Amino acid sequence: MADFYSWQGDSLIISCRLQPKASNDAIVGLLDDSVKIRITAPPIEGKANVHLVKFLAKQFGVAKSSVTILSGELGRQKRVKIEDPKKIPEQLTIERN
Repeated sequence: MADFYSWQGDSLIISCRLQPKASNDAIVGLLDDSVKIRITAPPIEGKANVHLVKFLAKQFGVAKSSVTILSGELGRQKRVKIEDPKKIPEQLTIERN
């Protein structure tokens, strides 16, 4: 199993490294033990977090309410919980338990 994710029942927990104010939204790939994610939103007044939740919900095929930032709200390094993901982005190699 890779170090960047774990399963808690049907919920996927991923560690991600955020790059705000990027030119596009994208899952770049693995960086150490995290998933590097670029988003266009600036890191001001929680805009990056809101944008990240929306982006991940779309990538994993779930509602925005199914994506929760567990830790790292004020930093670039975050832990995110995705409840019962319907799909896995092709950039990630994640095995379901």
